Amino acid sequence: MLRALLLIALSASQLAWAELEKRTFCVYDPLGANGSIYGMTKDYSTIALEWGVDFHLRAYTDEKIAVDDFKAEQCDAVLMTGARARPFNKFTATVEAIGGVPSDDVMRTLVNTIASPKAAKFMTEGRYEVAGILPAGPIYLFLRDRTVDSVEELSGKRIATIEYDEPSMKLVNHVGASVVPSNSANFSGKFNNGSVDAAYAPAVAYKPLEMYKGLGTKGGILRFNLAYLDFQLILHKDRFPADFGQKSRLKIASVFDRMRGFIDKDTAEIDPKYWVDLSKDDHDKYNQMLRNVRISLRDEGVYDANMLRLMRKLRCAETPAAAECVEKLE
Repeated sequence: MLRALLLIALSASQLAWAELEKRTFCVYDPLGANGSIYGMTKDYSTIALEWGVDFHLRAYTDEKIAVDDFKAEQCDAVLMTGARARPFNKFTATVEAIGGVPSDDVMRTLVNTIASPKAAKFMTEGRYEVAGILPAGPIYLFLRDRTVDSVEELSGKRIATIEYDEPSMKLVNHVGASVVPSNSANFSGKFNNGSVDAAYAPAVAYKPLEMYKGLGTKGGILRFNLAYLDFQLILHKDRFPADFGQKSRLKIASVFDRMRGFIDKDTAEIDPKYWVDLSKDDHDKYNQMLRNVRISLRDEGVYDANMLRLMRKLRCAETPAAAECVEKLE
């Protein structure tokens, strides 16, 4: 009798496993299968089994290849940075709008807000669905000369600029600096060997990409959020259960603190001597410059107006005395 019951239980288990939808998940992590982002997707894939999906994970250290494979339908899901997400969802890609997210608290509220079922209509664009957003930390300006800390002093400087990111190109041109086309694989090398005067990057780049070599004895890092880097999980919507995306967004939003822990660890590894704090006047000038470029990109159709309004609302809730809030701009 016991043997018969065991066989029945085993058969039921095998049937349930067979009914799982097998899907390929292509994951971009600068450190590949050894990175913390990839490690989190392994945990996520275990949870996805409960939602009826059995993921096969593929790690990529080249983001462009991961995105191209997704476009070519070799991946059912892909994890990419927000800057790369624009062709799939302009609303969520605007999360990385320059100057849009000034703090971790604003980012936390933003992630939770767009994970809400009320925001679900914004998560689908055509055949694609955004199934979650992971925070990856503020993007800072790394300088080979720490005295170049004002908007005016950036004029004429050579800045390593991600070649596929239109907003970054516009920002660099706006301050009168020279764009040096770069990508995630070579921007740090250009900074370290002196081919450029500056580069922008999150704290996670400091140690593994050895950016301290470019900082040397005279360099510095502006303690100012140019933008907030994020990773977005994009699906071919028709290949997943109808409620998969919403379950996924809520689950991914719940790991914000875990991701924040990784960001804090990366930030703590930066030698404190490199931080450069802006004066209030320069801080205000940077904010105004970023706002001007942000509005211009909205008017050109690069940024989503709904997301910009949401981020402004969250910024003003945090800092109601800010000029943009008092003047009710944007």
